[in-house]
Amino acid sequence: MVIESDANTTMGKIIFYEDRNFQGRSHECSSDCADLHTYFNRCNSIRVESGCFMVYERPNYMGNQYYLRRGEYSDNQRMIGINDCVRSCRMIPQHQGSYRMRLYERADMTGQMHELVDDCPNVQDQLSMSDFNSCNVMDGHWLLYDQPNYKGRVYYLRPGEYRRYSDWGGISPRIGSIRRITDFN
Repeated sequence: MVIESDANTTMGKIIFYEDRNFQGRSHECSSDCADLHTYFNRCNSIRVESGCFMVYERPNYMGNQYYLRRGEYSDNQRMIGINDCVRSCRMIPQHQGSYRMRLYERADMTGQMHELVDDCPNVQDQLSMSDFNSCNVMDGHWLLYDQPNYKGRVYYLRPGEYRRYSDWGGISPRIGSIRRITDFN
């Protein structure tokens, strides 16, 4: 997988707390962190003071992914469905300009191709297929969901080539909906 950097970045700030309601030991982050375990044992609340972040249940941006934008998450399990295992985070850089992604039917960007420039709440209805094995994100940052209407497991895609669905963390090639990341306040 080849990932390109995005020149239009803005700083974000996220604070992780060991206990609910922003109590206990905390750790502040304003960039990507591949292993948060060295800073805290558990995470039960999160405050995003600026920007947008993806948090992951395992180190090195692996496992279930959760999209967080500015706000207070006083009880992770109740509010966003994540347990107390937050092990890595990635800041999503702000993007201004166009959005463009190509989805391919087969691995290594082969087979039938569909190009998207806007949100797609129901991939099956709009593209007449829902299994995609690779993609190329040319512009912007995107969220893929395994169910229609932006529900289910979520996967973060930044500019670059994803030669297999496992490159974006997918457990199957099924995509239900796709959304551009545009809210950064």
